[in-house]
Amino acid sequence: MTRIHLLSPQLANQIAAGEVVERPASVVKELLENSLDAGARKIDVDIENGGIKLIRLRDDGFGIDKEDLALALSRHATSKIHQLQDLEAVASLGFRGEALASISSVARLALTSRTAEQEAAWQVRAEGRDMEAVLTPAAHPQGTTVEVRDLFFNTPARRKFLKTEQTEFRHLEEVIKRLALSRFDVAFNLQHNGRRVQQLRPVDGEQARERRLASLLGAAFIDQAVHLDVSAEASGLKLWGWIGLPTYSRSQADQQYFFVNGRIIRDKVVTHAVRQAYADVLFHGRHPAFVLYLELDPALVDVNVHPTKHEVRFRESRLVHDFIFRTLHRVIADLRPKSAVADEGSAAVTEELGAAGLALRPSVGSASGGGSFSQGRMPLYQSAPNSGGYSGSAVREQIAAYADLHTPASPAAQPLPSTMPRADAEQAPPLGYAIAQLHGVYVLAQNESGLVLVDMHAAHERIVYERMKTAWDEDKVRSQPLLVPVSISVSEREADLAEEQPELFGRLGFRIERMGADTLTVREVPVSLAKADAAQLVRDVLADLVVFGNSQRIEQSINELLATMACHGAVRANRQLSITEMNALLRDMEATERSGQCNHGRPTWTQLSMAELDKLFMRGQ
Repeated sequence: MTRIHLLSPQLANQIAAGEVVERPASVVKELLENSLDAGARKIDVDIENGGIKLIRLRDDGFGIDKEDLALALSRHATSKIHQLQDLEAVASLGFRGEALASISSVARLALTSRTAEQEAAWQVRAEGRDMEAVLTPAAHPQGTTVEVRDLFFNTPARRKFLKTEQTEFRHLEEVIKRLALSRFDVAFNLQHNGRRVQQLRPVDGEQARERRLASLLGAAFIDQAVHLDVSAEASGLKLWGWIGLPTYSRSQADQQYFFVNGRIIRDKVVTHAVRQAYADVLFHGRHPAFVLYLELDPALVDVNVHPTKHEVRFRESRLVHDFIFRTLHRVIADLRPKSAVADEGSAAVTEELGAAGLALRPSVGSASGGGSFSQGRMPLYQSAPNSGGYSGSAVREQIAAYADLHTPASPAAQPLPSTMPRADAEQAPPLGYAIAQLHGVYVLAQNESGLVLVDMHAAHERIVYERMKTAWDEDKVRSQPLLVPVSISVSEREADLAEEQPELFGRLGFRIERMGADTLTVREVPVSLAKADAAQLVRDVLADLVVFGNSQRIEQSINELLATMACHGAVRANRQLSITEMNALLRDMEATERSGQCNHGRPTWTQLSMAELDKLFMRGQ
């Protein structure tokens, strides 16, 4: 080996560029974040050859002083932090001071800028060979323009790893989409090879924001999305944004955007919380769609974890996880068909979320074209006792005739009339009234909008499942001792967690004792899980506790058992139901949480409006 020596500035910057500059999209991300930090309200991006030949970005921000232009291309040069305390509560998107130095080390860079106080603009140029900055006067309005040409011209080994022009541009376009979702108040214009690709004006107000969402993610997303806005006063957390209905699931996790204080992030705590919230309502292998914004004190989140700043570390990860899970879980559970939207800020939901105040309503995006069967087109609501409309007591009074399917909720209830009520009946229920049964599988109903089709087995399966979960919660978890205790080998950290949290396992029906530094003994298990693999279940719970701070494993196992029982106990296909029984099924669906999907995530009902029916038969054309 040779003697120890200092790396040259050029080589040090090129090594740093390997962490920051992966492809043209990485350059655009760094430049856009600088523009947003500089207070820009309009950003124009011109791209040639997918960004490999040219990236030109112009903003109308504060600009850079003449004296600071050359310094801006040096490593670790920034105006955003000054001392360690600033790093502990970073509020800007960038803060490392490496982006421009890294980019200029692997490309030909020209930086032109003017501040409001300067009479003229100045330009600084640098190339990857010697990185000597050359300063010259230039013509430019207030703001900054950055030109990056011939990316990786001096590092051919890196250049050969770039993909085709179309692929690189798709990655670049996705970066602009993410930042456009994070800053609705900024205009974004994108051109590729002289062709206008995206033109987004600044927007304000919920409906205008939803129009931007529709232009970036498609009208189908906003048509199938629910807006939420939840604050937890006690912990200073706020979660708002849009979540897709379970029926609008995706085969890939390609429409999942989560922002923390305006910064898009990928975090395993957040991913786990969202996945748990959508449990029980997503079909196997499907992924939810969402655009969510979490706001909290910058001191409670560490953004200095990864050079690309895509990962963060929450100082109270368990608090954040529980808040996200509880909020989304309650919102999803309270989405049921209803012809009118309940009042915002329901007392029932507020009580459920503790100190959180919830305002939930359907999104108002435009309907997707094509006349498809879309469950999400029917209005949704949050459950709220005594909120008017079709009351809970009325629902309970109308399910007595449902005796052949489940235990009646009210023995004294009167059966529904077997004839269809008048069309102008007041307070008509959202799923309408049954008119027929198709092949012993589907219930056909008529409501104010048109035709409703219900998969009676899937719908009843969800109803039975939710009732079994409620009964289980009310009866609490009963335990039974094991004839032969099960010994489990774990790590010392996991054994410490089990010893520190006996109440967690006890609440779930387990009694666990520590027998050594890395050995646990399971002495009692829940009655319903007596035949389950207790050792594996405890290991999974401990693994979740190590990573996420909590675990839903035991509840999941119990729910899986209840779901299986509900599936076997639900009304089967080819069972002939009377009109009264079908109407009772519809009323139960309206009163049951998550009734839009069965236990396996399949939709339970769909709606065909009169307009869609008219289109099928070309009426009025």
